[in-house]
Amino acid sequence: MKKLLTLTPREEALARIQAALPAGISGTDVLPLNEALDRVLAADVIAPHPLPQFARSTVDGYAVRAADTFGASESLPAYLHVVGELRMGRSPALRVGVGQAALIHTGGALPEGADAVVMVERTQDAGPQELEVLHAVAPGENVIPIGEDVKAGERVLLAGQRLRAQELGGLAALGLTRVTVARRPRIAILSTGDELVLPEATPGPNQVRDINSTTVSALVSRHGGIPLPAGIIPDDAEALFTAAAAALSAAEGLIITAGSSISIRDMTADVINRLGPPGVLVHGVPVRPGKPTILGVCGGKPVFGLPGNPVSALNTVRLFVAPVLWRMQGAAAPRAGFVRARLTENVPGTAGRESFVSVQLEESPEGLRALPIFGESNLIFTLVRGVGIVHVPLGVTGLAAGTEVDVELDGFV
Repeated sequence: MKKLLTLTPREEALARIQAALPAGISGTDVLPLNEALDRVLAADVIAPHPLPQFARSTVDGYAVRAADTFGASESLPAYLHVVGELRMGRSPALRVGVGQAALIHTGGALPEGADAVVMVERTQDAGPQELEVLHAVAPGENVIPIGEDVKAGERVLLAGQRLRAQELGGLAALGLTRVTVARRPRIAILSTGDELVLPEATPGPNQVRDINSTTVSALVSRHGGIPLPAGIIPDDAEALFTAAAAALSAAEGLIITAGSSISIRDMTADVINRLGPPGVLVHGVPVRPGKPTILGVCGGKPVFGLPGNPVSALNTVRLFVAPVLWRMQGAAAPRAGFVRARLTENVPGTAGRESFVSVQLEESPEGLRALPIFGESNLIFTLVRGVGIVHVPLGVTGLAAGTEVDVELDGFV
């Protein structure tokens, strides 16, 4: 007799597996900055000194005492004596006194005595070493003070932040050339199915190439994990258990992609229950594609049973595996990017499930248009042709053509 799946709502399913996993990260690495892009900080970063470390000019002009320019205008300029030029990359070797000015370049250090900079466009020569100031400046004008960007001892980055280019730049500015990051979790990936052959093989009758090992590995890498492909296992419970146990022992998590038949799904669930407590936490979620998803935790490690159809497998990785991978690194999953577009066709809903539909985008005089790409969950090129995803919520019967929708850009990655 067929077993009926007890569907767990998506948010509850994700919360259930997250709650069953140990808190914190499994380890750390110390990396040079050029190897730390997209890694997750494992410890807060404290600024060892202020930025900037000296008061700097934001313009090309003249360093002055602001009080010497008060009241200056084009019709009644202030006259100052130029005492020299401030060289870039050197400590200021002169002092600006009453009635004096010094030529300064953008980014140059403000000399002693000066408290403002007059833009060169607001001045003109009045003779050898003499300057007319045609516009008054206030104290601090056109100057970045010491510590304007960062103060010494300030907590500038927090544990759990993903390091983008700008974070790496900030670390470099502070002279912090090595950074402590969360270790990337190793995720073993098993494909199952008597019909599967390796991508490089020529399929025989009733055989297909294994797509999921490639696509799932790519998404695991994209979300901070290290994929460990563990091969193709036949539809045999003992063979699957033996391979799964060995793969999980060498990794921090396991993904099993299984066929879509109920008997195969049940076999995968039974194997996960044998791998360690608590075992299967969720068996079935009301999403399309991806209804047969299995979520479990075995001995403190996440284990996922993904549907065998390629589109279903990728949607399950996007919805469940990716957030878990980021949590294992001590971070929240990055927020998706969205654009607004109008549907060109009706998008039907699915009774009792929320749906995720791949779409193309095209420009039109009225704005962006979203072109749905319909197809079964075993057709990988329905995703290849798309650039985003439209979500049809649970309980919604469909979205009509012309409806303005949020499109999650590049949603399956």
